[in-house]
Amino acid sequence: MSIAELSEQEIVRRNSLQKMRDLGIEPYPAPEFPVNTNASEIKENYKPELNNYQEVVIAGRLMSRRIMGKASFAEIQDATGRIQLYVSRDEICPDENKDLYNEFFKKLLDIGDIIGVKGYAFITQMGELTIHVKEVQMLSKSLRPLPIVKEKDGQTFDAVTDAEFRYRQRYVDLVVNPQVKDTFLKRTKIINTMRQFFNEQGYLEVETPILQSIPGGATARPFITHHNALNIPLYLRIANELYLKRLIVGGFDGVYEFAKDFRNEGMDRTHNPEFTVMEIYVAYKDYKWMMNFTEEMIERVALALHGTTQVQLGDKVIDFKRPFKRVTMYEAIKEHTGYDIAGKTEDELREICKTLGIETDPTMGKGKLIDEIFGEKCEFNYVQPTFIIDYPVEMSPLTKKHRSVEGLTERFELMVNGKELANAYSELNDPIDQRERFEDQLRLSEKGDDEAMFIDQDFLRALEYGMPPTSGMGIGIDRLTMFMTNNLSIQDVLFFPQMKPEKSAEAIDPDEKFTEIGIPAEWVPVIKQIGLKKVKDLKEIKIGKFFNDICGFNKKNKLGLNNPTLEEVTKWLA
Repeated sequence: MSIAELSEQEIVRRNSLQKMRDLGIEPYPAPEFPVNTNASEIKENYKPELNNYQEVVIAGRLMSRRIMGKASFAEIQDATGRIQLYVSRDEICPDENKDLYNEFFKKLLDIGDIIGVKGYAFITQMGELTIHVKEVQMLSKSLRPLPIVKEKDGQTFDAVTDAEFRYRQRYVDLVVNPQVKDTFLKRTKIINTMRQFFNEQGYLEVETPILQSIPGGATARPFITHHNALNIPLYLRIANELYLKRLIVGGFDGVYEFAKDFRNEGMDRTHNPEFTVMEIYVAYKDYKWMMNFTEEMIERVALALHGTTQVQLGDKVIDFKRPFKRVTMYEAIKEHTGYDIAGKTEDELREICKTLGIETDPTMGKGKLIDEIFGEKCEFNYVQPTFIIDYPVEMSPLTKKHRSVEGLTERFELMVNGKELANAYSELNDPIDQRERFEDQLRLSEKGDDEAMFIDQDFLRALEYGMPPTSGMGIGIDRLTMFMTNNLSIQDVLFFPQMKPEKSAEAIDPDEKFTEIGIPAEWVPVIKQIGLKKVKDLKEIKIGKFFNDICGFNKKNKLGLNNPTLEEVTKWLA
């Protein structure tokens, strides 16, 4: 990276890096630094009357510093929070050489540098818990300045709120907005609580393929890649359902997987092309059992995170106390549109959509049309947890037909805050019926529906060996985390959400263009650094100001260049 691409602060930090090395201080040492505690532990357990924490070894990122002559105060931040340091010159420099304090600590350390200290805990006259530093060691030099965020008494001021910056540079977001960590700690707790719940029932956690020859188990547009050695196309999985059912065929009573799935579709505040789901399949159960199982699991998650079933989400309070309400799909549509769609043909459904102002296209079959009606006119009404049950057969190609109502299936979706959270079936285990459903999907594909399911011949073969009556359920972990942590955007619950490509920097003329007009090569980076990126920019500047700017930059950053005369600069710009 050339000097022309660096900010003034970045140049200063690189100069400090070199000066540290000149002092014999390695900015990136290799040996272990054996920390024995952290900021949170000291704050929770230090007792002056016990005189404990007298041999503290702690490390963290320097977040503030107040130089006060022969002594200074600073703050470091580790994974658990911040703690104050007291640094005395004569304590860390007991002999004649005071460079460690006068040069290293006072001049060469920057906010964001990672340091390790050894010392003991005490309470200052102002009542602040502090580490009295006896030794200080450089652990990692930060070459980029952090955004400035102020913190006092646990309150954050001037927090970094720019979403583009926060999502693209999550590593900085976590440093300057430490409260963001709480969301991801809760996300892990959600997964661990669910895993514990499943394991208590004796169900087995498994792993299934991400690269698949047929993208089955859901209606969605897949990502396509190519396997060079086999010379075949492969798909990133859109669901893990069909592989988990194969394991039920193989004799497992219950299997589950926390899986990464991928769908090559739109991005918005609630959808990311790469997302995490949990799918579970249990033999000898049906969708009614699975409803009870699902609401018990979610209630348990809420209690584990919050100690209550009532969870704040935006301006609403969602109560996850079971039992959840149950409403059939047809009842929901009739309540919110006035139309009873039972037994309606595809043409009649198109006419209803037209009357309701819902856009359709010729590729949509009955299932898609019903889905559009529910999504446009009903879904948003279900804020409190509600099971929407008994879906039309056209919407559910992998679901067992309803035991008592013709044309419906034994399926539910759990709606929360107007969004689908979970989806479950009494699984279809009739291989002949399943083949016919797949063929119906094939016909939709031929009409142009690029989200229709593929026919998975191997899965059909597995069903022909016999799959016991089974219920399966899938739940979006990202969306569940949003609901449980009061976040309305999926980007806030993913460490690294998918982003549009970063805008490239403004074009800069190559150095040769500057040297061609007579500017010495050593001065080209300086000229670019003061903001003149193109030769044409030189035509619009005042010679005197330009002369003062480049000479001042040379002096301030101690580049060691021989300053040109005003006459020489005039010739450069002639």
